[in-house]
Amino acid sequence: MYDYLRSKIKITMRISILIFFSLFFAAQTNAQVKHKISGHIEGCVDTVIYLANYYGNKLYYNDTTTIDKKGNFSFPGKPFKECGKYAIVTQQSRRFDLIVDEENIVMEFTPDCGIDNLKFKESKNNVVFYDFVKFINQKMKLRGPIDAVLQDSTKTDAEKEPYKKQLLDLNDEVIAYQNKMISDNPNLLVSKLIKMSMDIKIPDAPADSTSDASKKLWSYYYYRTHYWDNVDLQDPRLVRDQAFHKLIEKYVSTTLPQVPDTMTKEAKGLLEKVGKNEDAFKYICHQFTYHFETAKIMCMDEGFVYMIDNYYAKGMCPWVKAEKITEMKKAADEKRHCLCGEVPFNIILPDLNDNWVSMYDLKSKYTLVVIWEATCGHCKKEVPKINELYKKWKSKGLEVYGVHNNLEIDKWKKFVDDEKLEFTNVSRNQFIMTQDSATKLIYGGKTTLESLNFHQYWDVNSTPKVYLLDKDHKVIAKSLGHEQLDQLLERLESGENVSEPMEEHEYEDEDEMESDPKGGSKMAPRAPQKPGTPPGKK
Repeated sequence: MYDYLRSKIKITMRISILIFFSLFFAAQTNAQVKHKISGHIEGCVDTVIYLANYYGNKLYYNDTTTIDKKGNFSFPGKPFKECGKYAIVTQQSRRFDLIVDEENIVMEFTPDCGIDNLKFKESKNNVVFYDFVKFINQKMKLRGPIDAVLQDSTKTDAEKEPYKKQLLDLNDEVIAYQNKMISDNPNLLVSKLIKMSMDIKIPDAPADSTSDASKKLWSYYYYRTHYWDNVDLQDPRLVRDQAFHKLIEKYVSTTLPQVPDTMTKEAKGLLEKVGKNEDAFKYICHQFTYHFETAKIMCMDEGFVYMIDNYYAKGMCPWVKAEKITEMKKAADEKRHCLCGEVPFNIILPDLNDNWVSMYDLKSKYTLVVIWEATCGHCKKEVPKINELYKKWKSKGLEVYGVHNNLEIDKWKKFVDDEKLEFTNVSRNQFIMTQDSATKLIYGGKTTLESLNFHQYWDVNSTPKVYLLDKDHKVIAKSLGHEQLDQLLERLESGENVSEPMEEHEYEDEDEMESDPKGGSKMAPRAPQKPGTPPGKK
């Protein structure tokens, strides 16, 4: 509540423009429109001036024109789908924001782009917008002394109390101004933009919500259900404003519980609400997909696979190049068989004594699959600790199935021997990965194609890669460190609920990395080329 004013629209007048380029930026059309964006800049002649448009929280060059000898310039207006918040930018990187809609805009300003000298002869949107900006600036000046007291550690709570009341009053004044502005100008684009930036008002919880916990839960679900009430999701103009990005980013990363099943359901519902609004569809689809792909939260890759399968692979994302779609589909395929709750493909490979060992044959309460490399810096630290974890939990039903990820067999055997690893360890080797040997082993029933190419089905893009399986070899957890695994096993054994999101373990950067014989770091190797498909199979 107290940060409300600070979170409102900021107009930065004297700042260098940041220009970004993105695969997701929609190309501007050359549609002919009747209205124009024109202006006069005092004391500036025979130079260029730029029109830039927001796309979410980024600002892009959009158009360029010349200021004539009298200081006048003009840009063509924009069709409805390209309207939104823009900026006028000078060659000196001075700028001010501009609401562009289907109306003529005529303005006058000075080279410093200060709002005190900015006047609009035509454009109802911008007159209303800058009246609001000036109002906010006045309130921010009043807030300064209040903040100083509230942040003063020498002041008592009693001394701060009247200042908190002043801040609440300022907040109420801003909300009242916004509501009146929207009510007085219901058809203006600026009203939609301001409304989009406003917080959802949460009513008091029902009387039957007796406990504080139940009241908080009711308030949360009300907020989540009504999160988009202030946004016309079918209006393409709203994507061209920073507030749209802030809303979707907050919704995806903090408002929604970080549970893939819940998030994919919400993504589906939100994308359906945008209707034919292609820009909003693109922005929302990308934001969910990016979060699923990059969030360091266990099991979140389920959401990534969902987005690829249901949108990108179905031709619903034409802004992404075909080769990128292919790459994304491949990444999804490498994840889909080892998602949380799935039973991954079996791995059947020879151990140190050339005995073929099937992961499925380990009949235990828990199976920890560890895909590692003897030359990987992180593995050298983590695998011995997993060995200690194994010794602690073996009697309680834990088996560890270690899978070496490259063909450097001598180094693998030496590491296992030096570290006295007690758990099962298997590896491919140069012989079984030849075309003839692989075909014979597969047809002879010794192993499978999926097993020899486990890296394609166990999402091995870095090592060590760790999966905890239950007695039915279903994935319980993944990408955790040895300490997290120890804590998780303790909780599982005590019968605790372990359904809440868990952060994946992140390894610190290695200062010294051993080199791959083929070049490159051992941090994220790719396994050898898979053996050819056996005759008669496609």
